[in-house]
Amino acid sequence: MSKVSSIAMSDRAQQLLKLLVERYIREGQPVGSRTLARGQGVDLSPATIRNVMADLEDLGLVKAPHTSAGRIPTVQGYRLFVDSLLTVKPLQPAEVRALQAKFEQAADPQQVLVTASALLSEISSMAGVIMVPRREQPTVRQVEFIALSGNRVLVVLVLDGNQVQNRMITTSRRYSPAELTQAANYLNHALAGKDFTKVRDTLLREMRETQESINQLMLMAIEIANRTFKAGEEGGDYVLAGHTNLMGYAEMADIDRLRQLFEAFNRKRDILHLLDQAAHAQGVQIFIGEESGYEVLDACSVVTSPYEVDGEVVGVLGVIGPTRMAYDRLIPLVDVTAKLLGAALNQQQ
Repeated sequence: MSKVSSIAMSDRAQQLLKLLVERYIREGQPVGSRTLARGQGVDLSPATIRNVMADLEDLGLVKAPHTSAGRIPTVQGYRLFVDSLLTVKPLQPAEVRALQAKFEQAADPQQVLVTASALLSEISSMAGVIMVPRREQPTVRQVEFIALSGNRVLVVLVLDGNQVQNRMITTSRRYSPAELTQAANYLNHALAGKDFTKVRDTLLREMRETQESINQLMLMAIEIANRTFKAGEEGGDYVLAGHTNLMGYAEMADIDRLRQLFEAFNRKRDILHLLDQAAHAQGVQIFIGEESGYEVLDACSVVTSPYEVDGEVVGVLGVIGPTRMAYDRLIPLVDVTAKLLGAALNQQQ
């Protein structure tokens, strides 16, 4: 968030910052004082505007790229603009009906997700991303470890409803069948009847509380269980559409930057973590540049909104694009699409 309050700025400084950001978003070129002087409703001389621009630059809200005489917004400038100066343009009823019709054509929940990401990408000309709904974590009734060749272990999980899951893990060393039986007995006694998340949290808490007196059995059980639950988390996923659209933006034309971004899409972990943060927030969230916490997204903004099924948040959708994006249009687009996605998934249950 910007440390500069719009209240502390003069009206003309706010007006000029708003005009500059809007012009830069629209044209993608540094904005000079003479250009702003010709702006609608501006009755200031270029010299006065230059003084205001210098003040905005001192506040960290704009900057002059290279040796250009014009200025562009910084992350802080965008944040102040989005939080205090932006006028959102709601979608027209006809636009909402058109989006809704697309969802009604989807035959199954997976197609609903694909439709949502494609719509976000198509309308925004950026990347549309949907976090796949999180499944409820099952409760573990019993666990069994079976030694395989090398350091590999087959994990057999018996869940509520007598559902059985098998997972293959690789441990840091080879465990004997007797050691694996001991570890399974320890876990079954201490942790039975808890979901995966609570199992992991309990293990980590016990490890912290008993670090000095921790015994080899607990260490062994913790390692095997931790690898088991990590294997289960690999199923986390998202549906992505239109990421190649980002190649069309001049500010993202750096090949190395794009390569790193596409690698992040393929790796998924960082993007999923960012979406997961948004899932715990209310309504539309906007991460501008380095606010995401991931260097690979420093030139991007991410606009997200959680979506609900049966009144509970099950995932997040959003748009990823350059910081120079039309926030006034994308915010309502993401918000409405999230509501339509939730409604479509509810109907398909």
